[in-house]
Amino acid sequence: MATSAAPTAPTSTEHQGPTIQVTQVSKFYGDVVAVSDITFSLAPGVTALLGPNGAGKSTMLEMLTGLLRPSAGKIEILGRSVRGDRDLYRYVGLVPEQEHMYPFLTGREFLYLNAVMQEVSDPEAAAQRSLETVELTEDGDRKLGGYSKGMRQRAKIGAALVHDPQVLLMDEPLSGTDPLQRLRTIELIQRLGDQGRTVLVSSHVLDEVERFADRILVIVNGKLAAAGDFRAIRERMDEQASKIRVRSTEPRRFASALIQDDSVAAVSIVTDEGAEPSIRVEASNVRAFYRSVAAVAAREDITLYEVAALDDSLTSVFTYVVGR
Repeated sequence: MATSAAPTAPTSTEHQGPTIQVTQVSKFYGDVVAVSDITFSLAPGVTALLGPNGAGKSTMLEMLTGLLRPSAGKIEILGRSVRGDRDLYRYVGLVPEQEHMYPFLTGREFLYLNAVMQEVSDPEAAAQRSLETVELTEDGDRKLGGYSKGMRQRAKIGAALVHDPQVLLMDEPLSGTDPLQRLRTIELIQRLGDQGRTVLVSSHVLDEVERFADRILVIVNGKLAAAGDFRAIRERMDEQASKIRVRSTEPRRFASALIQDDSVAAVSIVTDEGAEPSIRVEASNVRAFYRSVAAVAAREDITLYEVAALDDSLTSVFTYVVGR
């Protein structure tokens, strides 16, 4: 129905300064402080928003989209206030964690509807491009009610991209996706960042974040606990002691060999009911241990089945950034 073209989002040369600027933002619910005095800025690229449940991540995202008004502070996207500026939303895409979809619509109709609401000049073409981007072309004429959880996630991403936004806010976009869908979604997030968009992704899975994010924001108890280069923080974390499970042939003999390695602080044998014994290693230097474990196994003529970190989760990130 609409015929006016969606305006082109300002590029980094048109808007000087950060794409997203959050300045001393707080959110109160009576006596409860959900977000406390947070300040950060984001430039083009992919940033991960991390935090345990109840940390304030969702509240922060809702304020970034203008759905919630901050109790204090200021939020700007592309130099414009996120509240009261209707045109700004043509430059912003949102992938919410909650699903508000119409099961009687097909995937194509859902994307077309979003394109119409964004006043895209050619909504049919925009819907088709989004279907291709999120790899739903073959399923575009199926009803959303018959989609799997992972397919619905991709449809939400397609809806957020249908007007070609400069800024993309994504709340747990990998939730419910199978391994192949997860891989392709991670690749898509990386491409969006490489295209010069500013992408903020909320996630609770550390391994996934490592694969797509250049920077992280860590919110703990409503406060910004850390912000910066993700890999630099992980490298520091990896220098700390960490527990690792190792499954192999001849675990007792392998444990005896591993304890002699300089990267290993302690070794124990764990026997779970109904399972083969495994080795629990406390590494004094995780990166060094990962380099040496395969070499020790080869030297001892032992077959490795699994090497898995037992505390490689966001808990270790929070412990590190809060305690440093």
